[in-house]
Amino acid sequence: MPIQPIEPRRLYMQIADQVRSLIASGEFPPGSRLAAERELAKRFGVSRPTLREALIALEVEGYVDVRPGSGILVTMQQRSVPDASGEEGPLEILRARMVIEGEIAAEAAATMEPKDIAALEQILVLMKSEAGRVDADRQFHRYIVAKLENKVLLRVAMELFEKRDTPLARQFAIDFDCRKTWAAVLTEYRRILSALAARDPEQARKAMRHHLRKAHDRWARNLDRGTRASPVDGLRRFSPAGNTASSSGSVRV
Repeated sequence: MPIQPIEPRRLYMQIADQVRSLIASGEFPPGSRLAAERELAKRFGVSRPTLREALIALEVEGYVDVRPGSGILVTMQQRSVPDASGEEGPLEILRARMVIEGEIAAEAAATMEPKDIAALEQILVLMKSEAGRVDADRQFHRYIVAKLENKVLLRVAMELFEKRDTPLARQFAIDFDCRKTWAAVLTEYRRILSALAARDPEQARKAMRHHLRKAHDRWARNLDRGTRASPVDGLRRFSPAGNTASSSGSVRV
């Protein structure tokens, strides 16, 4: 079964589909190794970051084991994870959030009062704690959206936010997030808070879009480099039992 050229629509899912088919057909039996990433990217006609996004999806599902420095091992130990065939990729979701939450921040800036700024400040204090940062992250975004008192926007924005808990997004966090990432996020949130405190819609829009763009670029850059967070940063790999990241490796943004 020859590898087919990929059409420019949700590329990583199309690549993952082809590799699954090749494994199922016996082209890549369990225990074998796939070609090197550079060669696979060339054969599929895509960038290496796109290929790595597909490999992460396949790793979450248990089809392959990506071992930095050792190659891509076919495992076929499929895990009990939800069907992700209709899921948007984490990078695609972040690009959507840039548009939506940027405008929400701009609208919310005009309605901010001292009590709101104090509440957001308290949320950022909680974010400094490893145990509370994941919940504080959610609270920060939700508080800003809730200021608009629009149930539709609140539902849409938070549904996108909660997609950080999909298996693929969790694997991105395990592979790429670390203490340095969270420190950068906190700095970006302070920039958003300053714009909101000044009741400056344009600066609030820019600050929120800047944060989500940086979040997007951090993951995309690591995909391009093929780097993964070190265990010393408090992260651990996705295990066959379905365990996910420790609190320091949970998905942020």
